[in-house]
Amino acid sequence: QVQLVESGGGTVQPGGSLRLACAASGFTLPGYAISWFRQAPGKERELVACMRATRYYAPSVKGRFPISRDDAKNTVYLQMTHLVPEDPAVYYCAAVQTVLVCQDKRSDDYPYWGPGTQVIVSS
Repeated sequence: QVQLVESGGGTVQPGGSLRLACAASGFTLPGYAISWFRQAPGKERELVACMRATRYYAPSVKGRFPISRDDAKNTVYLQMTHLVPEDPAVYYCAAVQTVLVCQDKRSDDYPYWGPGTQVIVSS
């Protein structure tokens, strides 16, 4: 059974760091685009970062939230640094089998989603 499970969320002070992990099971990462989305209350779901063969970052997080993949662990990470008050949201990972660059995939294109993990930035 295909599953994605996020972990690593929590509360951090502004300027702090958190590392989110997305553990995949039921499939292997090669050949799949893996994306991190976030959704804050009252806002639309936003693509934060994604990767397949190459990486993409939303302008708001570029340089702060590197995305990486560990094929041995079948896990994708989002290393969040320099967190700001605009970053709090529920963060979701999603996967879709594709040969396209990940940023060309829409949210509706992703059949596999994790339940999300909440990130809070508070002083």
